[in-house]
Amino acid sequence: MQTLASLIKVNKEDKLPVYLQLSAQLMELIKQGILPGGTKVLSSRTLAALVHVNRSTIVKAYAELEIQGWFETHSGKGTFVSSHIQELSKPKKNRPEIFVNPLKHAGFKIPRMPILEKPVLASIPGLHLDDGFPDARLAPLTELSRAYRTQLLTGNLYSKLGYSETKGSLRLREQLSIYLNATRGLKTNPENILIVRGAMMGFYLMVQALLKVSDHIILSRSGWIAARMAAEQSGVRISYVDVDEYGLDVDQIERICEQGPIRMVYVTSHHHYPTTVALRPDRRIKLLRLAEKFGFILFEDDYDYEFHYANQPLLPLAGADHSGMVIYCGSFSKTIAPAFRLGYLVGPEDAIEHLARYRRIIDRQGDAMLENAMAEMLEFGFVQRHLRKSMNIYRQRRDIFCGLLNSELNDYVKFRVPDGGLAVWTGFDPEIDLTKLSTIAASKGLKISDGKYLGVDHFSRLGFASSTPDELQKSIDILKKALRSR
Repeated sequence: MQTLASLIKVNKEDKLPVYLQLSAQLMELIKQGILPGGTKVLSSRTLAALVHVNRSTIVKAYAELEIQGWFETHSGKGTFVSSHIQELSKPKKNRPEIFVNPLKHAGFKIPRMPILEKPVLASIPGLHLDDGFPDARLAPLTELSRAYRTQLLTGNLYSKLGYSETKGSLRLREQLSIYLNATRGLKTNPENILIVRGAMMGFYLMVQALLKVSDHIILSRSGWIAARMAAEQSGVRISYVDVDEYGLDVDQIERICEQGPIRMVYVTSHHHYPTTVALRPDRRIKLLRLAEKFGFILFEDDYDYEFHYANQPLLPLAGADHSGMVIYCGSFSKTIAPAFRLGYLVGPEDAIEHLARYRRIIDRQGDAMLENAMAEMLEFGFVQRHLRKSMNIYRQRRDIFCGLLNSELNDYVKFRVPDGGLAVWTGFDPEIDLTKLSTIAASKGLKISDGKYLGVDHFSRLGFASSTPDELQKSIDILKKALRSR
């Protein structure tokens, strides 16, 4: 037992109290079988002398281990490793011994899912032509912080800080209903709305709650990678259709439907991701008729609806849905900033009720404080004023950016000035290696995407909204130098 003391190391400079260091090390020795169950341990006085600490420290360590059940004391006999830990002394393994760093590698098998191994988009400091993020510097943070503070300090805190409805804050659902009815031409009430953390959570809920493995769904060939990830991970069968200058190819959808049952079609009717094109009115009408005829769910992603510059945006499919086939999804991530995870699903009451039950499994409720603060922002018009202000700024930045692309990079790129959204869908000369280009640009201080995750060769999204005119000019200058030096 005295040699055992050599295995115990005390670091008096460590922030962890010495008695807890000792108890943790002794516990580990028991787990490893070095101290088998029933073993009598050194007296507190002896161990204190061997490891050069105060005896009271050893007493506290032993007491801690006894409280946790690792040690037991027998009057007149001393302190022992608990006898009920005998089975830990001689572990039996049915597999070869594998030595791993448990902080880096699990001892169990982790299934590999290539679809989940996609890069995560992130907002990083410095110059960037991102995926189409809003400028957080424009966000109404003062108004939001006041609204949030009001929620924290006033009213019945038992209810405000306790559990709330799984569907989300009733106040937010009431204000959202008013807002969506006025801006989208919907005819909702609060029971038609489920609050979620964002569009990704909304689509994931749809897949989990309304689809089964044998179901067949339709996605666009070039589309939101997160939707594809959720669908593939669930194991459903997926068919892909093309997107052209008028949006999703509805004729292709009809031909697929005629071959067998389709459970769901995912559509971004306005500002399709990544191409930014809008679904033409005749295709909208036909898509709704196909949903009614073949009985499939239409999941309508309200991507960048708020930011439309040419004219009034086309109203969502949900506003013309007379058969209850559409689930409409929107988010405040682009309205305010991506960090504020707040979105919503809109649909028939029974479907929303069903989705709310599933929501409990992954998220008992959302951020009630943020939801009520956002409700106040909507009620008093702060969100609406922010949108009017930011839309004018984003329109100006779009025009400046497209002008720079045309004047500075005309030999390298092709693009269409987008009617809306926060990014330009940009095609590069096929001779240009976008991966190499993004690496060169990064070395010069500019972050751009190589477009790999978008599924269309030689294309990338270049976001303009989150950069000032001066930053856009600097970004184009760097991109031009990178193109010349590749």
